[in-house]
Amino acid sequence: MNQRRARLLGRLEHTSTPMTGSELSKFLGVSRQVVVSDVAILRAAGHDIVATPRGYRLSRATSDDPLSAQIAVCHRPEDTETELMTMVEAKVRVIDVTVEHPVYGDLCGNLLMETPSDVRRFLRRLEEARAPLLSDLTGGVHLHRVEFDKIADFRRAEEALRDLGFLAEG
Repeated sequence: MNQRRARLLGRLEHTSTPMTGSELSKFLGVSRQVVVSDVAILRAAGHDIVATPRGYRLSRATSDDPLSAQIAVCHRPEDTETELMTMVEAKVRVIDVTVEHPVYGDLCGNLLMETPSDVRRFLRRLEEARAPLLSDLTGGVHLHRVEFDKIADFRRAEEALRDLGFLAEG
């Protein structure tokens, strides 16, 4: 592995928050495109680097892995903020969103939301980009992979989503 990629990997190993391509490019003194290329090469070499809306991070896979689950929900686009805030305020981390596309199969987008400010940042970026939600492809039906430290937090989020009518149940 070349020295620049080793520095990039070391930087990701020693930070607890995602780092944007721009932050990494400044740190390494290279263009953002070089960072994107280096990340692709490191992934191909087996390093578990995840791209999120907040930047790059190493996977959290450790012996202290948090609890995780998948939750099926359905709601209107205008209810997205309520849905995401309900989960993060219950101390449930929203890792990603998946929809089932009739041609492509499962389409997944990384979210990595832990706080209300993460939710607001995501919604602001969505609005600025005028980008549709993945769930627009499926009439609002989607799955979230979530992580939590206490099962009670997950149960509280699940019950709140049920009360809002967002939980997709059998």
